[in-house]
Amino acid sequence: MPYFYYGDFLSFRYMLLVAAILFAALAQARVTSNFNKYSALRNHRGITGAEAARMMLDSNGLVNVRIERIRGKLTDHYDPRNRVLRLSDSVYGESSVSAVSVACHEAGHALQHANNYVPLKVRNGIVPLVNFSSRFAWILIFLGIVTSAAGSYISDMAFNIGILMFVAVIVFHLITLPVEFNASSRAMEQMELAGIIDADEKKPARKVLSAAAMTYVASLTIAIAQLIRLLAIRDRD
Repeated sequence: MPYFYYGDFLSFRYMLLVAAILFAALAQARVTSNFNKYSALRNHRGITGAEAARMMLDSNGLVNVRIERIRGKLTDHYDPRNRVLRLSDSVYGESSVSAVSVACHEAGHALQHANNYVPLKVRNGIVPLVNFSSRFAWILIFLGIVTSAAGSYISDMAFNIGILMFVAVIVFHLITLPVEFNASSRAMEQMELAGIIDADEKKPARKVLSAAAMTYVASLTIAIAQLIRLLAIRDRD
């Protein structure tokens, strides 16, 4: 049976997907806006993002975690395999509230790794499966759609396997939420304890981290909306 109908464009599920995409765009715009706004606000100690991350790591006994500079803006990440914290140009050498907030958030992931934080271990463990699934899910779904007119068993099987692979991607997005929120929580706590931010800088720092966290919520929302859409297509008579 055919999987696609032109009337789908006006369906509630299609509108849900559009709403999710708009939400993601707004979340990303908010990240950029808050980061740029508080990049102009120098932290009271005048320390850079790299220095703040180093303070946080060393105070927790993670002297073996290296910090490297990478190109780009907001390309910051922690590499658990090599135990390296990589900070972007807009964070590494900058002494703004935005820079120290993002740097300490990434250092929070290093703390999670050192403390065997379960959600992080699970997320890292399923990365190979998710990479494979994200690469082939849409290929199988597309194959199921283009061959659906023939009504073959193979088209149904391809479509269903593609959906199962896509579910793996959603699980990854779901596990990512506690990982990211916890890293931000650790960052706020450590920045306050170490005096990296003062009372006046606490609210701006939280805004930067909260806006970043919402992008992960948006990614999950889009993925779920896509899944609902795919299930509706599959279940059509």
